[in-house]
Amino acid sequence: MIQTKELTKHFGSNHAVNGLSLEVDQGEIYGFLGLNGAGKTTTIRMLLGMIRPDSGSAYVFGQRVDAGSHKLWASVGYMVETPYSYPELTVRENLEIIRRLRGISDRKAIDAIIDKLQLTAYRDRKAGTLSLGNGQRLGLAKAMLHDPQVLILDEPTNGLDPAGIVEVRELLRDLALNHGVTIFISSHILGEVSRLTTRIGIVHQGRLLQETDVKELQHVLRKRLLVQTRDSEAGRKRLLQAGYDVKLTEAGTLMIIDKRAIAHPDQISKLLAYADMPPTLIQVEEEDLEAYFLRMIEAEGGMKG
Repeated sequence: MIQTKELTKHFGSNHAVNGLSLEVDQGEIYGFLGLNGAGKTTTIRMLLGMIRPDSGSAYVFGQRVDAGSHKLWASVGYMVETPYSYPELTVRENLEIIRRLRGISDRKAIDAIIDKLQLTAYRDRKAGTLSLGNGQRLGLAKAMLHDPQVLILDEPTNGLDPAGIVEVRELLRDLALNHGVTIFISSHILGEVSRLTTRIGIVHQGRLLQETDVKELQHVLRKRLLVQTRDSEAGRKRLLQAGYDVKLTEAGTLMIIDKRAIAHPDQISKLLAYADMPPTLIQVEEEDLEAYFLRMIEAEGGMKG
């Protein structure tokens, strides 16, 4: 459904997108993850034919995307990170403009999408008076009004409260699972994206660092054993003598990443107890998703970009 081959775009000396190759299947929800400036928005603009790549190519529905071409737009919906609406027009009037531009004959489509995105109470309110979250809902409504088979969304949950995020998440999941809609989501928030997507691609400085099936994420997250005792420095020395890789955090907690210790924390407890410094706390902690995301980026040249 969506494919890029060695997609590359430079702005002067800045490599915004650098040899990016990816493929998204029909009905898949793909998370395109990266820090601000990683190349996400530039990639989306090339997917939509808004700008031309310097080299490489992008395909949607198996057709090559050409800058300035509108031939694929009838089946594609998109939303930029901060969607624009005419501020002096109402929610309904903004959607009416999109209906006419899209050539949608069914006037009821507007009421249907307003209801689906929980905008009924705001249909006659001017767009300029909407909260950030409701402005985001209106952006989604415009992207979905024509029942597209592909949705390309840049930070779709930006500004939504927790309840709104859950509603949008369930809506997008239903579109993919029950209607075969292919959804490409750009974001910098791994935790939220992982709850929605089926696969994640991490991009940094214009390059695709890694693709991971969300179901496999738990297997790549690091674990560590955290230990507290009455004498942290003495405990650290005793564990080092026993051959464990241990660090002392600023909070005075011993952090062990040795797989043996993580698999058998009881051995650490016995070792320290025999040294007359039994642990007051011992627990295995798993790396969270955000930490994993940042670790991947730092391994590829740090946080710049």
